[in-house]
Amino acid sequence: MLDSIIDNTAELDLVSAGIILVSAILIGLIIAFVYKITTKQLTKNFLISLGILPLLVATAIIMINGNLGVSFAVAGIFGLVRFRSIPGNSKEIIATFLTVVVGLALGRGFIGYAAAITIVASLLMIIYNYLPLGGKENERKLKVVIPENLNYLDVFDDVFSKYTVKHELEKVKTTNMGAMYELNYTIELKKDADEKKFLDDIRIRNGNLNIIMAKGGDVEAL
Repeated sequence: MLDSIIDNTAELDLVSAGIILVSAILIGLIIAFVYKITTKQLTKNFLISLGILPLLVATAIIMINGNLGVSFAVAGIFGLVRFRSIPGNSKEIIATFLTVVVGLALGRGFIGYAAAITIVASLLMIIYNYLPLGGKENERKLKVVIPENLNYLDVFDDVFSKYTVKHELEKVKTTNMGAMYELNYTIELKKDADEKKFLDDIRIRNGNLNIIMAKGGDVEAL
């Protein structure tokens, strides 16, 4: 069941190639579906990429006739394509790696291994998604830029007391050649807090300079 369907001593026949490619399509759909149900913020383009990437990797591995060294080089190239594009969060990186690994296994003819990896990884994604890990539901990371003439220690205290349960200034750094401060907070919004009004009040105070707010776990977004 876990043996390769490819005979490295002979040319790959059309039936085996067809089985591999169909398996790649089905496994790509499974990975895309699992990612969709376990991720709140996603893009359609990334889901399409997850669905197609196993097929592309498997096809590339088949075309180089199963050479193991070249296979790993090609798989590495597919992985680097993602990292050379727009930076993603850690979950996107894991999903991309999963599709590359599965595509590599399929291209080598190990359909059983590819299916097993997909099932185990998908179950882990679902389990970890529902485990009470990480920050609270209303916890956010907030990055605010203010001009240097404002006192960053208490500039937003009244706004925070109105909209948040708690707030903590974690990091301060200068930017724009010292003309501005970049403040990084961890905050917990009140249950009935209006996020738009909260950000509007921050914008009024900081002169409409840059503001970024992300879910507590999405540190990469800052």
